[in-house]
Amino acid sequence: MDLVAACRAFLAVSGQGSFTAGAAVARIPQSVASRRVAALEEHLGGRVFARSSRTVRLTPFGRDMLPWARRVVDVADAMALDAARARLRPIRVAVPAVCGTLALARLAAAGRDEQVHLDLLVAGPVERAELVRSEQVGAALVAVASDGAAWQVPVGVATVADPGRSAVHVESLRAGRAARAARRRRIWVQPEDDVAHVRDELTRLGAAVGLQPAQVATGASLVAATSEVLTSNDLLACSPAQAEELGLHWRPIGELDLRRGYDLAVGSREDAPAVGQLLEAEIGRCLGVRHGQGRGRS
Repeated sequence: MDLVAACRAFLAVSGQGSFTAGAAVARIPQSVASRRVAALEEHLGGRVFARSSRTVRLTPFGRDMLPWARRVVDVADAMALDAARARLRPIRVAVPAVCGTLALARLAAAGRDEQVHLDLLVAGPVERAELVRSEQVGAALVAVASDGAAWQVPVGVATVADPGRSAVHVESLRAGRAARAARRRRIWVQPEDDVAHVRDELTRLGAAVGLQPAQVATGASLVAATSEVLTSNDLLACSPAQAEELGLHWRPIGELDLRRGYDLAVGSREDAPAVGQLLEAEIGRCLGVRHGQGRGRS
């Protein structure tokens, strides 16, 4: 027996003094109201109504049970309301600063379509890992080595001028004898890529092809690194999506298949894993993954 439904029928019939009118108030057929009240009487072990051909009135037992029926219905309604509020409680997710405003808005909108409400917090790679570790957020898109990562994003170099070739070789930045006194071109690493599996790969490559240590430099911010590129012939290490947003010409690195890797790390909230499961494609677009490009494990 559905105790809550039976109590609702009991209250409706008692309030109207009629099975017909009570069923109409409860928006159920009269036969259903009669069955539910009968099931409640069997469950309680006593008659709640004295029935005649024209009237329905509460028995003394029914009057005693009526307040309890109201409590059952009130508790059920309160529980349903709290459940609805809990479903609307947002999951706070730390995301990279490389995600643009429009991409984040689309991610949040896609979450609402899946009944997942997101509160997105932009943070750097080290901060994101700490936020989820300390459970200040429900989940975080953390930077990991690209091998086996859930999302992979190609990292190349971007310049103001079109390099006119399919790839840029870092070796070409090595100054010849005639240009040794001139300023050397630099590759600027933004804070999102200031992690070992990206920064160290570039640094090792630079050393291997004979670049000076200062030619692979880390900018204080994406804005600072980009401003250096806009006012020189330097290069910005970035994804294709970032280069497009910044109006730069992107090319892959000729000597190195460099990629950002991301995984969704979750805290104590049990519903946080649903973010990655339901919004995998939208998260990828937010990070800069393009169709047929940079996919990790399925």
